[in-house]
Amino acid sequence: MEKLSISIQNVLKFVSQDEINSYQNEIDKHFESIFQKTGKGNDFLGWVDLPSEIDEELIKSIEADAKRIREMAEVFVVIGIGGSYLGARAVIEALSHSFEALLPERKNPLILYAGQNISEDYLSELLDILDKKDYALTVISKSGTTTEPALAFRILKQHLENKYGIDEVRKRIIAITDKEKGALKELATRENYSTYIVPDDVGGRYSVLTPVGLLPIAVAGFNIRKLISGALEIQKHCKQTTSIDENPVSLYAATRNALYQKNKTIEIMVNYQPNLFYLTEWWKQLYGESEGKENKGIFPAGVSFTTDLHSMGQYIQEGLRNIFETVISVKNSKRELLIPETDDNLDKLNYLAEKKITEVNEMAELGTSIAHVDGNVPNIKISVSKINEKNIGKLIFFFEMACAVSGYILDVNPFDQPGVEAYKKNMFALLKKPGFEKESKEIWQRIK
Repeated sequence: MEKLSISIQNVLKFVSQDEINSYQNEIDKHFESIFQKTGKGNDFLGWVDLPSEIDEELIKSIEADAKRIREMAEVFVVIGIGGSYLGARAVIEALSHSFEALLPERKNPLILYAGQNISEDYLSELLDILDKKDYALTVISKSGTTTEPALAFRILKQHLENKYGIDEVRKRIIAITDKEKGALKELATRENYSTYIVPDDVGGRYSVLTPVGLLPIAVAGFNIRKLISGALEIQKHCKQTTSIDENPVSLYAATRNALYQKNKTIEIMVNYQPNLFYLTEWWKQLYGESEGKENKGIFPAGVSFTTDLHSMGQYIQEGLRNIFETVISVKNSKRELLIPETDDNLDKLNYLAEKKITEVNEMAELGTSIAHVDGNVPNIKISVSKINEKNIGKLIFFFEMACAVSGYILDVNPFDQPGVEAYKKNMFALLKKPGFEKESKEIWQRIK
């Protein structure tokens, strides 16, 4: 059985094993709170059960809709923001060909995204593409009134209707929303769209293993059953043991919190595979939105090596020493490419001739870790054998569980996001949204 493993060898010069092990009793308590659903935010702990309790009929329905979409569309647009799109994008980008958009003969639709920004240029350029392609879309929102996705959906719905006609549009829109209330639910019922439910007890950033993530991933042509099976392995292991010595979730949560107590307040996620960029983006949202409360929390950042070694590498090596790194290490590549030998050897690289590119990348990873640890940057290493559906499923549930445990260690609610509302209130007031008249007057007086 392929295992997800974690190494803290490059942490122990900064915190002792005893300091890490001191979290064991607390971790035991928090695992029980999570599985028994008794901790803070327990009304949003439904994600814990997803790997083992996802309904077979739901999987079949998603697979059938995905097949239908693949047969009718060249492009599938995922409309959502935050957890409503980042999880799916993380998985799809990790598993896809790096140059998917340029492949001459694609079997599956190209997945594009909308509703994750308010850029007029972005949406206009997306329409340039959709003018020329057969497409379908899913709109993901519990309420249907979140500004960014609601704006994108309003525009793309009109574009679909103009392009295909209202009757055909009903076949090309899938709504993923609340089971019984909200603007999107009302519209989907009225227009007879295919729908899936965002479970009441699962927040957006923990929703990858619901239709929110599973439908786009399936449309992209990937095996959602294998993704779920990887998550299930981690779930089962977490139910079997909470020991820091035996459970990588416990070890990761304890180690990062021990480092936090040593004033290591910034965690940098490091990948050496470009297609893991959006896994880092998903992780940043998961940890930032879950832990960053009450003036507490480790700030999550991300870098892609070796690219960022020629930019951010300088700061990491010699900047302020309040950082640590968590490295996602992939042992095997999907493809094999050997470095050729040349007669002139002008670039002085013949010493690498006949080596795989992966071998060079491995030594870059090892050399960087040594350099950064020497520069007083602790390194946690999380390893998987290769990038596939099952291992990505493991990483997703691993990070979700560790995030929940870490949030409880900080004594915050890992499942709410009250701070996100601050910018919305100001934006609504500035736009003079009905109901915000008082706030609008106050804020415009402030900025005059």
